[in-house]
Amino acid sequence: MSCPICGKPTADGYRPFCSRRCADVDLGRWLTENYRIPAETEEETEDLPPEDPPPKAH
Repeated sequence: MSCPICGKPTADGYRPFCSRRCADVDLGRWLTENYRIPAETEEETEDLPPEDPPPKAH
């Protein structure tokens, strides 16, 4: 496995990274929102049919 930041072999103490530096670079990218997880917007959810209500407990 190689480091996703620089491509060097990973180090056991920093896996999946090769060093603390590369781990910190990755964290910085998350904190500055360079990485984003796609999410539905309100406009996208307005087009969906309503969800069924949860079943009632007996």
